[in-house]
Amino acid sequence: MNIAKEPRSAEQRRRDVLERLRTEEDVWVASAGADGLPCLVPLWFLWDGAAMWMSTRLTNPTGRNLRETGRARLALGHTRDVVLIDGRVETFTAEEVPSDAADAFARRWGWDPRKDHASYAYFKVLPQAIQAWHGEHEIKGRHVMCDGEWTDG
Repeated sequence: MNIAKEPRSAEQRRRDVLERLRTEEDVWVASAGADGLPCLVPLWFLWDGAAMWMSTRLTNPTGRNLRETGRARLALGHTRDVVLIDGRVETFTAEEVPSDAADAFARRWGWDPRKDHASYAYFKVLPQAIQAWHGEHEIKGRHVMCDGEWTDG
């Protein structure tokens, strides 16, 4: 790794994050219940330009944790190309989910949770903080979103 390499600008990091949100398929979802027991799973996601949409069962640990705490940490990439997203979570049953979001999710993945088991729900994650870095040389300046607003660097 070249730690002397010039870090990306805040604007370039923002563009790179938005491109990854548009093109990547899976995201690591970290959640914890009231007991503090952590849970980490990969889920398909859909980026709608403002939020990430995912679906999983309300009856599994991830679904319960997201619904009960209203918080999640999401991660894209490997350890040399990281995007960490801390977000506020809104939960929707199959009957409550906005049809435009659910239809877009179904088109992207060829799977419609509304037509699957009744325990499936949708989780809308609204980013509140985003960090992005390519290795040690980009640790400084990694916060590209704070309090739901993109930073200037």
